[in-house]
Amino acid sequence: MNKREGEGCSSKQADASVNLSSPIIAAFKVFQQELDTKHDKYERLSKSVEMSPLRAKGLSFFCTDVSDSEAILNEADVKLDLVRQKIGLIADELRGEDIYQFHRAITPGIQEYVEAVSFQHFIRHRTLISLEEINARLVYMRTEKEDPKAPTEAGPLGTYVLTFQVTPSDYLLGVADLTGELMRLCISSVGNGDIDTPFQLSQFLRQIHDGFSYIGNTGPYEVSKKLHTLRQSLGKVEDACYALRVRGSEIPKHMLADVFSSRTNIMDSEEGVV
Repeated sequence: MNKREGEGCSSKQADASVNLSSPIIAAFKVFQQELDTKHDKYERLSKSVEMSPLRAKGLSFFCTDVSDSEAILNEADVKLDLVRQKIGLIADELRGEDIYQFHRAITPGIQEYVEAVSFQHFIRHRTLISLEEINARLVYMRTEKEDPKAPTEAGPLGTYVLTFQVTPSDYLLGVADLTGELMRLCISSVGNGDIDTPFQLSQFLRQIHDGFSYIGNTGPYEVSKKLHTLRQSLGKVEDACYALRVRGSEIPKHMLADVFSSRTNIMDSEEGVV
């Protein structure tokens, strides 16, 4: 008998020696089922976020022309509500689960939602939306599903409140991404002849930067990566405000946006940004 045949016999003997009715084997089968169920749910959540329109850049462009105001913002409301309903389906999937077991599957999309909502909120109110305000929008009324085994004379089905809570870390990371949108808003506002918005943005971004500075190393580790981009956005807006204050009267309004875009490209090349 060659070596391969001997290994095959040993494997068969080992399988035969396993007692499938053993409590240990039964326990491991339960563990396997639990892990398979968790993996399937993780995959469904990942695909749900990928397929949903959770992209601030697909929503925020509605708000870049401040002069068009309320009609554009109302249209963005409709888009954001579709995303909110999608998050409601995620909340259904996570009902009774520990959200942190599946957090990595949904965090990219939730951060994009925070970015989009906070951008629209700034356009409308010129303030930063709070975590509590965001979570207050993610409350859903649900009806208990009918139990097919219930007797026909059973009473009416009840309703319950389902909530989805954005984590503090997702909120912070979404706000950090917001700063890039605000920098682009600064340039587009100048192109529309709006000279006041860049100075409002400069002050607002400075406050956000100071807030992140207070957090320091105590926040999510991803914040340190995004803090560099935040500082870049703040620097570009402050540079635009400086040019407006010093040379604004020399440059025609319709050319200001091109000037700032050129200065931004120069700053990016000096910093090695591709």
